[in-house]
Amino acid sequence: MLTRRAAVWAAVSGLVGTCMIGISFAINTGPPAGASAAQLTAFGQQHHDAILWGAWLQAVGPALIAVFALAIVFLAGATARLAGWMTLFGVATLMTVSLIEITGYIGTLQTSPATMGLTSLALIHSVQHLYFIVAAPAVWLPLGLVILGSHVLPRILGYLALVLAAGYALAGVFTLLDLTVPVAVQFAASVQVLWWLAAAVTFIMRAREVPSSASLPGGAAAAGQGTARRL
Repeated sequence: MLTRRAAVWAAVSGLVGTCMIGISFAINTGPPAGASAAQLTAFGQQHHDAILWGAWLQAVGPALIAVFALAIVFLAGATARLAGWMTLFGVATLMTVSLIEITGYIGTLQTSPATMGLTSLALIHSVQHLYFIVAAPAVWLPLGLVILGSHVLPRILGYLALVLAAGYALAGVFTLLDLTVPVAVQFAASVQVLWWLAAAVTFIMRAREVPSSASLPGGAAAAGQGTARRL
């Protein structure tokens, strides 16, 4: 059973996590394209603290969003459904990809050996492909199905989640032959921020409609209204 208080805290977790990721991208802009080892070292020295804080924010932010995503699964009564399990898989995959990328950020600050910065930067560019190829679609596709199979959030958010899944998957295919994901495609990934904000605010508004000690509607009872036929 998910009480109103627990649901609100889960939504707040999603809001905070989303803001943390936005801040991390703002303060950790990355080195100039085509930077040499010496230029990369100089960039790391100049932006040392911003890179580390950005790495911390990008590590903790997705973890908080994961709490919100799993709360949606729980409240939708999808913990025993394939879509619910696949959302868990997607969240775990997304966290893995994110942490590998963060490892690359910290690696760029290492000055020994001399090529460590360039090697770490290559790792970052490589793992960014995984976000579009598998990590993002693995979250958005099952999460969209979970939402469409329940009453926990408006159906429009479920359909938008499926659109995001398809968009990220296509981006992963179309940029596969590029060693570095184009900046425009990377920027497009920030569209998801609007979805998380809308979902969290809606979650909070709906949670306020029930007593603080009561379980929220939309779970197993709502799922029984025909959602068992869905994944």
